[in-house]
Amino acid sequence: MPAAYLGAIGDDAAGDHIRTALAAEGVATDRLRVLAGASAYAVVRLVEGNRIFESSDKGVSVFSLADADLEYLAGFDLAHCGYASRLEAQVPAIAAATRLSFDFATRRTAAFAEPLLPYVEVAEFSASDLSDVEVEQVGRWALGRGPRYVLVTMGQRGAALFSADAVYRQPALPTVAVDTLGAGDAFIGRLLVGLLRAEPLSGTLADAARCAAQTCQTHGAFGYPRPLPDGFPPASAPLVGPSARS
Repeated sequence: MPAAYLGAIGDDAAGDHIRTALAAEGVATDRLRVLAGASAYAVVRLVEGNRIFESSDKGVSVFSLADADLEYLAGFDLAHCGYASRLEAQVPAIAAATRLSFDFATRRTAAFAEPLLPYVEVAEFSASDLSDVEVEQVGRWALGRGPRYVLVTMGQRGAALFSADAVYRQPALPTVAVDTLGAGDAFIGRLLVGLLRAEPLSGTLADAARCAAQTCQTHGAFGYPRPLPDGFPPASAPLVGPSARS
């Protein structure tokens, strides 16, 4: 299934590394912007295998989609983005070009989510901080506002997929976790592939859980490690609070 990355990276060593990794995975980069400046980064600290985001910098990653980008997206079966892309204003245009998957993470407020949900085919939320009852409420609330599917991930408690027909629950699979970074993203990616292929949902969710478990066995979730440059991270990098995303 062909895949492409549409975004912006810097003309620095990190940007070169990202391009090399995308090429190694066979991901098309026709519409990738390489801009003067630093690539986006996050500083992550591991605490007993769980990741805490300590600082970050968007670098040159924030951009707007041009008409040519939207025409390009129309050639794909689905586009995936999320709150971190800062493309909320262009969600209607993306949805007009192709089906849209949107990762809301912990942005579960009505003020943020309700204007976007009617345009979204598959909505994803992170909710390891919520009770099972609250997860049910979030899933049904979001489903009632437009998406065909709503995925709610709950970290070690697994995930729930809401549709108009049923609620599918998938437990997390046992694994030797060294780093939970990217586990939720791996789950989402495998789920989307299964939905596009019209695979049985029970099997797709089980495969997604296996992908998430495997990701937890790899430091950094990226698969293409490289040494950090001298002086990184910068001492002036602003601290941010621990992430609840899972």
